[in-house]
This record gives sequence, structure tokens and C-alpha cells, in this order.
Amino acid sequence: MPTSLFSYDTLVHAIAGAAGSVIGMTAFYPLDTLRSRIQVEDSIQLQGSTWELLMKLANEEGFESLYQGLCPVLQSLSISNFVYFYAFHALRKVTAKENSALKDLLYGIVAGSINVLLTSPLWVVNTRMKLEKNSYSSLFGGLVQVAKQEGAKGLWSGTIPSLLLVSNPAIQFMVYERLKRDLVSRQCFDTYNAFLVGAIAKAIATTLTYPVQLIQSRLRAGTSLKPLFKDVKSNPLILFRGLEVKLLQTVMTAALMFLIYEKLVRLVLTIMRVKANK
Repeated sequence: MPTSLFSYDTLVHAIAGAAGSVIGMTAFYPLDTLRSRIQVEDSIQLQGSTWELLMKLANEEGFESLYQGLCPVLQSLSISNFVYFYAFHALRKVTAKENSALKDLLYGIVAGSINVLLTSPLWVVNTRMKLEKNSYSSLFGGLVQVAKQEGAKGLWSGTIPSLLLVSNPAIQFMVYERLKRDLVSRQCFDTYNAFLVGAIAKAIATTLTYPVQLIQSRLRAGTSLKPLFKDVKSNPLILFRGLEVKLLQTVMTAALMFLIYEKLVRLVLTIMRVKANK
């Protein structure tokens, strides 16, 4: 078991997953900024098409506002995805004799829970930095400040919906690995198919879990849930506010992440096999 938990293969998957997520998020970060604003702010001004809203934010608050908080997000994302990919593939190595969709779902839930408990404070701080609610000097500075002012409760605010949301990456990986196995069995899976499969998997996972993501974002930002719940009574679809932007951002980010991930894993493992055979 220890050998399976600590292997070069697992480490390669973790590093490739972290690198892919950073590249994907950087490419589509303005969409993530817009998604956060729509989810958290109860403003009638945030209405219109995705492109119109992006242009409005850029014109009114400056182009740099679209990249507000990018650095801490990338720091948090790289750590978060490293933990998730490592835990997921370590679990598969330890227990898997034959992989299945149900097993992948279970591994995803366990890996997601580990990730949430370890990295929730990082996401609390970068959510607040992105929304300009606090003037934290850095991710670390924000962690220290929240710890001093709000304690553990503040650092892990939104953890309960986050634990519920482990279903999101779990569903995503279950669908991705299932489709990947089908394509591999037909010998037609390549890194470009990984882009398409990654997009499909993330679209399904995001749509199914979006209301919980909305609540999570508001809790992390320190925004009251009362206006949201009040509006839900008259318009239940308010729980899907910002879904269009979220789907566009998260699907494209995940698709690019999986493409980079598959390319890096294949490259590194090929190099390792070549060296081992010398």
C-alpha cells in the first residue's frame, strides 16, 4: 500500500493536473471573475450577455479588474488540484483491480473531501480578494488576517457546501474516466479527444451541482444568503443565476486542463519508460 500511495506515477498525475488547471484558469480567468460577481452581488446592473458584461466591467473598472486576484487563485488552484489528482490516482492504485464508474465516483468523493478540508481557507481568502472586499497584501497575508479576525470559523466558512460540492469533481471524473475508457478501448482516445471529453464531463457536473456552488460562493465572500432565499420563493431559477457564464468558464477551463494534463502525463511517463529501458 505505501508503495502505491507514494509512487512516481501518482506524482506525475498530480503535477500534470496542477499545471493543466493553472494554464486553463489563466486562459479563461475573466469569465471566472464575472461568474463570481454575478453569484455574489445582488445588482440589477449585472444583466446582459457574457460579452456585454465583460466589456462593461472593463470599461467601468478597468481591464485589470477582469484579472483581479489572479495570483492567489492560481496559487490556490495549483495546490488544490495537486491534492485532488494525487489523492484520486493514489486511491485508484491502492484499491483498483478493475476500474469502474462507481469506483471512480467513490474515489472522487474521498479525494474531494480531503481537498476541501485542506484547502478551504485558501479559497475563502482569494474569493474575498477577487471581489475587492478586503485589501489583503497576499494569499498568506489574507490567511493570517482572517485567522486573527475570524478564527477557524472564518477560514473554513463555506466548508459544508464545499463538502457537498465534492460531488462536482467526483461526477466530472466519473464521466471523464468512463468516456475515456470507451475511447481507449476503441483506440481513438488522444489528447484532443481529452479536450472534448473534459468539456462534456464538466458541463454535466456543473449543471447538476450549480445551486450549491452559488451558495458556497456567497458564504466564502461573507455575503448574506437572506436576499437569495427571499428571491427563491418567487423565482426558483435564481439558484441558477450566472450558470451561463459559469458553464462557459468552467467547461473551457476544464477542457483545456484535461488536454494539458493528458499531454504532460504521456510525455513524462514516456520519458521515464525510455530512461528505465536504457
